[in-house]
Amino acid sequence: MLTNWTRRHGRLRLAAAPVAALAISMATVGAARATEPITIGFGMAETGGLAANGKAALVAMQIWEKDTNAHGGLLGRPVKLVYYDDQSNPAMVPGLYSKLLDVDKVDLAVSGYGTTQIAPAMPIVIAHKLAFLSLFGLDVNKEFHYDRYFSVVPTGGEHPSQSFSTGFFDLAAQQTPKPKTVAIIAANSEFAIHAADGAREQAKARGLEIVYDKTYPPSTTDFSPIVQAIQAAHPDIVFVASYPPDSAGMVRAAHEAGLQTKMFGGGMVGLQFTTFKTQLGPELNGIVNYDFWQPAKTMQFPGVLNFLKVYQAEAEKAGVDPLGYYLPPYAYAYLQVLGDAVTATHGLDQAKLAAYLRSHTFSTVVGDVKFGPNGEWAEPRVLEVQFHGIGGNGLDQFKTDARQTILWPGKYATGKMIYPYTEASQVANGTSAK
Repeated sequence: MLTNWTRRHGRLRLAAAPVAALAISMATVGAARATEPITIGFGMAETGGLAANGKAALVAMQIWEKDTNAHGGLLGRPVKLVYYDDQSNPAMVPGLYSKLLDVDKVDLAVSGYGTTQIAPAMPIVIAHKLAFLSLFGLDVNKEFHYDRYFSVVPTGGEHPSQSFSTGFFDLAAQQTPKPKTVAIIAANSEFAIHAADGAREQAKARGLEIVYDKTYPPSTTDFSPIVQAIQAAHPDIVFVASYPPDSAGMVRAAHEAGLQTKMFGGGMVGLQFTTFKTQLGPELNGIVNYDFWQPAKTMQFPGVLNFLKVYQAEAEKAGVDPLGYYLPPYAYAYLQVLGDAVTATHGLDQAKLAAYLRSHTFSTVVGDVKFGPNGEWAEPRVLEVQFHGIGGNGLDQFKTDARQTILWPGKYATGKMIYPYTEASQVANGTSAK
């Protein structure tokens, strides 16, 4: 016979069973969630004109993924990169990011490589209100004014397009006699147009007369007519804003024409890549061009040499840039920044991530990174480097900074201009007539 107490407490025990089952179920779901990766989505140029750099960047990002997971991931969860080949084609980018965000439902998104691939992703990113780190985009946010955009590239300050060429024009002003005229030539693409805009502002600020100012189609393969037209204008200095294949073509055309000018280069993407260095060899001598990192003591930030050691071993297997001095450290660094922000905010809330990114300094393999109000580096750090003493096309001569002197800025400079350009300077052979 059941007493009232038995009936009452028996029911309590029976009622507790579903609660216990629910608790076990929730714990199971929580454990499963803890093992689900935090996904980071992006497009990257694995084919097409930007692939040489895109594939090197991808190797660096995969090293970060492996390093992070070896140390417990983020928020106690592994991280997983989810990426698609954007084929170096800006038209592919919006569709890729829509897929990443709406179909794959990645937790976080970062950009692919380069201005032309970042800009078309911006409307998608903005619509999803994401905190968005970009890789090597020149003044992309100028058009969008997006307060959750953060650019990992050493251009920066209030006017990134101008800071990109400040060093080139500063060095030109140190020549004797000072230059009076400049030619500006640029590819008709987003990066090069921004770079040329900045160069015009630099020229105007210094009272230089622009005697040649043209753009060329990205499909251009013969640069001889362009160089001949520049030569006919007799500029004292020549600022070139070009993408990798164009840069090589422009250098060769300048040599073939025996272009005479006090300084040549400035904004040529590609001359930083090991592939182009070994292809062009001695033709690089005398050229003054921008760069973002060199294996000089002044640039050996904590962790960068260890990263490059790992990268170079992986690069050999992957068949990508064997040295990786230009883009790979930054590709690793922008994920370092993202990972640090996730850890510090204890979650994936996009508003909190953006607020943290905007207000903190990040320690990375490329040095300390702090963003200004426009999402660019608060303090620009674009190098101007001169090639000199290059003989032949061997790789070993590019493993150190012995053939590439950092001329500007002074904080990182490793020497002075090797070829003291005079009015009769000639690009060919990097020599100066006296």
